[in-house]
Amino acid sequence: MLDLKDDIGLEFTKKVEISPFVQRFPWIGGDLQTLRDTFVKDELLSETGEIVKIKVPSMPNGFNKSGYLLALLNRPQETNQCHGLVLMLHGLGGSSNRRGLRRMALKLINAGFAVLRLNLRGAIPGRGFASGTYSAKCNSDLEPAIRKAKEIAMFLESEKLGSGKPVPLFGVGISLGGTILLNSCLELIGLRSKEVSLLDGLICISSPLDLIDCSAEIEKPRNWFYQRWLLQRLIRQTLADPFGIKDSERDALLMKQNLLFSKVSSIRAFDSLITAPRWGFNDVDDYYANASPFKSLLENSFKMPHTLFIQSVDDPWVPFKATRKLFEKVNSLGGDTRLEVCLTSHGGHNGFHGINGCWGDDLVEHWLLKLVG
Repeated sequence: MLDLKDDIGLEFTKKVEISPFVQRFPWIGGDLQTLRDTFVKDELLSETGEIVKIKVPSMPNGFNKSGYLLALLNRPQETNQCHGLVLMLHGLGGSSNRRGLRRMALKLINAGFAVLRLNLRGAIPGRGFASGTYSAKCNSDLEPAIRKAKEIAMFLESEKLGSGKPVPLFGVGISLGGTILLNSCLELIGLRSKEVSLLDGLICISSPLDLIDCSAEIEKPRNWFYQRWLLQRLIRQTLADPFGIKDSERDALLMKQNLLFSKVSSIRAFDSLITAPRWGFNDVDDYYANASPFKSLLENSFKMPHTLFIQSVDDPWVPFKATRKLFEKVNSLGGDTRLEVCLTSHGGHNGFHGINGCWGDDLVEHWLLKLVG
């Protein structure tokens, strides 16, 4: 008999008329699903695109000055057939150049969507345009990014040769990118701003909803390799800041003083030293509590744009507990919510490599096409 996690995945795939996920040999299990894109290069979208600069203010605590985020725009071949614009966000330590993101972007472009790949503050392609680094709740950066995406969507609408139909704006966030988009949407809902429209649809793939649980998960001994790999990327991004960093931060990140070694031995330690103070949080516990969207999401589920959460039970980075609770909440509300959850038994962290290619990419394309009718 199937347990709840299997039922969630199967019932959703029936609803959207897509085959259930089946792992592809030899990528069996959560770890190999997670690591597959590190070893295999699929057909990918070019790293280049139309350069879009998005002006952002200084960070909440006044860290350095205002700057720009770098985004790359790629359009479908037939602009007058454009279904909409997809704002794509990478995950922790990532960028617009990540393989999984570019593979998904290529699929969406071939399906008739324009794609805007945003590099968050500190991501290497845009490292020279803005000081500092991003966080799970960098809303002051995301609001102008959504504004700019809306402007581009309006321009794409004018290119549809008088179709009379607006070009919708969707968001797709991979891992922490989904958390960042969620937090931005939730803040805009709270402000009830008439100037900034919400996204018309949002997809969060393997996205943390509870940062406290995620921190505990990544620090498990079995995840030592993952944490070290992510931490090295975060440190490189921070040290590459052309606007400079504090001497104390540099010394700690370079581990020049044995006394400070423990300060950068984990992602939690990095967030305590760098992320939390830069983004105006009292400490790392305050940051994790306030940047976790789970509670606010439950309270505002009926106000959100159409939102899909894709998560696997065997994700080695992000525990599925919060996503399962979200599903139970959504199920109890019946039709009074715009949230949908697809929880699969397998797939790893942003893996979902199936027998016919990347099933996760297929699901994203399929769901967005359903939204645009």
